Amino acid sequence: MDAAIDLLGSRGTRALTHRAVDQAAAMPVGSASNCFRTREVLLCGMTDRLEKQENADWATLNRSPTPRTIDELVDVTANFVVHAVRADRTRTLARYALFLEAQTVPALHESMRRGHPRLAEWAARLLTNLGAERASARILVAYLDGVILHQLVNPVTDFDPRSALDQMVRALLGTAVS
Repeated sequence: MDAAIDLLGSRGTRALTHRAVDQAAAMPVGSASNCFRTREVLLCGMTDRLEKQENADWATLNRSPTPRTIDELVDVTANFVVHAVRADRTRTLARYALFLEAQTVPALHESMRRGHPRLAEWAARLLTNLGAERASARILVAYLDGVILHQLVNPVTDFDPRSALDQMVRALLGTAVS
């Protein structure tokens, strides 16, 4: 599954075939097809693997101290965004490709929906700790998704989301921008 995720994130949906997964994983021809008979089953297997990887990431992230100031919250969310578009770029691209595939594959759609509430809960915890309404988390998550997508599609070399995130967080908290 890791090879399939890497293939999807680096080469796109057209490159994702059972044979290409076998080759990327250095497995005998027919291995991926033997384990994942159809493209739909392969895609669902990939979302399951992504979910396990992200659960491990969330466990690590949630062990970090909860931000107590706006500056700390901006740093945490900025680090999340930068990680998604740099160190985790291929996996993030694969996730977005799977979002698009999920629009026509009902089983995949259900699988992809499971990760969103976890991100929303994380954002809600961070924001409510600083006095924001829980509903503000949806706005922050949508903003983070947009920033990540834009950076993936049109990368800026010196990308630093902190300034815009600072403005967004302060707006959500009803605090003046410094």
